[in-house]
Amino acid sequence: MKIFEKAPAKINLSLDVLHKRADGYHEVEMVMTMVDLADRIEMQELERDTIIISSQAGYIPLDEKNLAFQAARLIKDRYDVKQGVYIHLDKQIPVAAGLAGGSSDAAATLRGLNRLWNLNIPMEELQVLGAELGSDVPFCVTGGTAVARGRGEKLEPIVSPPQCWVILAKPPINVSTSEIYGKLNARNIKHHPSTDNVLSAIRHKQFDQLCGSLGNVLEEVTLDLYPEVRHLKECMQRLGADGVLMSGSGPTVFGLVSKEAKVARIYNGLRGFCKDVYAVRMLT
Repeated sequence: MKIFEKAPAKINLSLDVLHKRADGYHEVEMVMTMVDLADRIEMQELERDTIIISSQAGYIPLDEKNLAFQAARLIKDRYDVKQGVYIHLDKQIPVAAGLAGGSSDAAATLRGLNRLWNLNIPMEELQVLGAELGSDVPFCVTGGTAVARGRGEKLEPIVSPPQCWVILAKPPINVSTSEIYGKLNARNIKHHPSTDNVLSAIRHKQFDQLCGSLGNVLEEVTLDLYPEVRHLKECMQRLGADGVLMSGSGPTVFGLVSKEAKVARIYNGLRGFCKDVYAVRMLT
């Protein structure tokens, strides 16, 4: 039997860091939602007790460094599953882009293997498992739109944002999340985004208010380290996107656009700067 799971990308409508915790992680408050750019995960049972991963993408690890591999091993070990699995990752989300592609693959693997092996694990338990793999994995298990607190694992589901187009652009660089957080001094953050304003805009479906409330404290670090990300953000603003923000630790920048007539102009303008440009919708 084969199981298929979709693994959508996420964007941060706001990302605030409150302080550094005693355990070395940062206490965050984020509003995250998913967009219609997704990897496709195929899972097939193997008689031999092993995990095999393949992908059409030549730039990702296919061993224990891969989060989907780690997810499969975790669920096998925790629930004493003696069967093996073949996992194929059809990668569409750019890697190391601030879009949680690896985390979403891991979450989709947890969901898929739960079905493939009839484990009947509740979704909340899958989220707890996911937190062992990475801070974004619990959110990716259920998707939708949510406020994430703690180190990202404490989730409060909320209604979807007002529907719009989302233009994603990733410059040809990779950014390490741990490097960006390592260079962030939480006590010196100049501007904290207002999570309350973002939530109010979403709750009342106020697109303009949402665009005016976007914020990400990690931009202070990433934009200084990687001027091409700053240039890309300025370019997207110049081309007329209604709200522009870097997602996660970067380097992907996204623009929210309400009018479809603007989408092609912005998309084509950005293609002059980088090849990884996508025009997608929010997943509601």
